[in-house]
Amino acid sequence: MQNSSPEWPEATMGSNMVVWPPWPSHWLEGDNMDRLTVLATEYQPWICSVLAAIMIGLAGVVPLLLIPHDNQIKSSVESRNLLQLLLSFAVGGLLGDVFLHLLPEAWSLALEAGAEPHEAFTQVGLCVLAGIFVFIIVEMLAVQNHSSPENNNTVKDGSNTNRKEVTGYLNLIANSIDNFTHGLAVAGSFMVSYKTGLLTTGAILIHEIPHEIGDFAILLKSGFSRWEATLAQLYTAGIGLLGALVTLFIGTSELLGGVQFYILSFTAGGFLNIALVTVLPELLQEERPAQSCAQLLCLLCGTFTMAAVAVSC
Repeated sequence: MQNSSPEWPEATMGSNMVVWPPWPSHWLEGDNMDRLTVLATEYQPWICSVLAAIMIGLAGVVPLLLIPHDNQIKSSVESRNLLQLLLSFAVGGLLGDVFLHLLPEAWSLALEAGAEPHEAFTQVGLCVLAGIFVFIIVEMLAVQNHSSPENNNTVKDGSNTNRKEVTGYLNLIANSIDNFTHGLAVAGSFMVSYKTGLLTTGAILIHEIPHEIGDFAILLKSGFSRWEATLAQLYTAGIGLLGALVTLFIGTSELLGGVQFYILSFTAGGFLNIALVTVLPELLQEERPAQSCAQLLCLLCGTFTMAAVAVSC
C-alpha cells in the first residue's frame, strides 16, 4: 500500500515543530517573507477600512435590544409612550448632530478647500437650505401623488399615512448620505495611518450608536416593523462601505475634500427637515404634562449626548 503520509520539509525533520500543511514554510523562505510583509502593508488600508465600515454599519442592530416587539408597540400604552420618548431623543440627537458635528465639519472642510470664511459660510448655508427644500418638496410630491381627491376624509387619512411612510424613506436617504461621508472619512484616515484610522472609527462609532437609536424610532413611527427597520439600517450601512471603497479606489482623500462639505451640508438640511418639520410637530401635540416633560428631557438628553460625543471626540 502506498504511504499517504505527508512529506515534511527537511527543515522540520528532527525538530519538535510540526508544520502542516507543508507549503506555508516555503512561503516564509528567502524573499517571500519580505513580499508578504510588503503585500500586507499595501493592503492594510483596504482591509482595515472595510472592517471598520462594517463595524460602524452593525451599530444599526443595537436598537433591537432597546425597542419593544412590534405587537407591544401597537397594543401597549407604555410602549407607545416609550416610542414617543425615543422620537424626542431622535429630535435632540439630530439637532445635536447637525449643529455640533455636520456643520462644523463642513465649515472646516470648506476652509481647508481654500474658501474665504464668509464664502465658506455662505456655501454651507446654501447647501443646508437646499437640503431642507429638497426634502420638503419630495415629501409634498409623495403625499400628493398618493392622495385621493374623491373623499376629503380619505384624503386626510391617506395623507397622514403616506406622510409617515415618506418620512421614513427620507430619513433613510439622509442617513445613507451621512454614512457615505463616514465611509469617506474612515478610509481617508486609514490611508493616513493605522492609529488615525482607529481613532476616527471609534469617534464615528460612538457618535453613530445614539444616532441609530433615533433613526430606528423614526422608522418605527413611519410604519416599519423592527426587522424591516433593522434591514433598512443595514442597507444604509452598505452605502458607508461604498464611501470607503470610493476613497480607496481614488487613492486620496484630498480630491474628495472639495465635494464632501457640500454633502455634509446637504445632509444637515435633510436632518433639520426631518427633526423640526416632520417629527417635532407631532410631539408637540402631546397634551399630558408629565409625558410632555419626559419628552423634553429626552430631547435634551439626545442633544447633550451628541454634545458629549463632540467634546470628547
